[in-house]
Amino acid sequence: MTKLTIENANLLLLSSSRVGDTQYLQHALAMIKAKLDGVNELLFIPYAGVTLSYDDYTTKVQSALAEVGIKVTGIHQYDDPITAINKAQAIAVGGGNTFHLLHQLYQNKLIKPIQNKVAEGMPYIGWSAGSNIAGLSIRTTNDMPIIEPISFNALQLVDFQLNPHYTDHNPAGHNGETREQRLAEFMVLNPTTAIIAIVEGTALDIKQNTIKLLSGLPEMTNDANGFLFKASKKTVISPDDNLDYLL
Repeated sequence: MTKLTIENANLLLLSSSRVGDTQYLQHALAMIKAKLDGVNELLFIPYAGVTLSYDDYTTKVQSALAEVGIKVTGIHQYDDPITAINKAQAIAVGGGNTFHLLHQLYQNKLIKPIQNKVAEGMPYIGWSAGSNIAGLSIRTTNDMPIIEPISFNALQLVDFQLNPHYTDHNPAGHNGETREQRLAEFMVLNPTTAIIAIVEGTALDIKQNTIKLLSGLPEMTNDANGFLFKASKKTVISPDDNLDYLL
């Protein structure tokens, strides 16, 4: 796989659209507003939606971001999605099914246009599946492969894999593999590739070749920590850690 890490990418990669019982994107509004830094409109890519129509998905995001004065337009509303990307001031990519999302990006020939815009410094905001595709590939997604994209290679905006919604929870009586065990399988076959696992309520903020773990949780506790998986090792990362070496 050819790696294409984007220099000076300006990314906000959220683990989830909610944390606990919060309203949709409520915990992330301040982080989104800060990332946009004066930009007041964005292009929304709803392709991860499967059981939710693109119109309904876009309306949902519009309602959430109206609170901070952000105008949202869905890419599916344009006749030419490539032109929509090229004219966008910022892009947001929502969660859902990562395989369907990446399939649609390839079908619409949007991989390179998005990479080019990110290389120009355009803000990119993703949550869940939208964060997954910012990594090298989607091979550490949690989703069911309901459709087969032409490649698992993703946008490669960063030089590592992502695993949103990470949890160590293992319900009593459950005999399936844990998330950690699934990521361990990936590390056996890919020992030199890093995976950043981010828990719900947290995000990776990437700008000017720096990377920081952010928390939208009400209290800064160990619940705000993430995890770095590499070479069969699991390391705790916190919002206080310098993670620039991963870029």
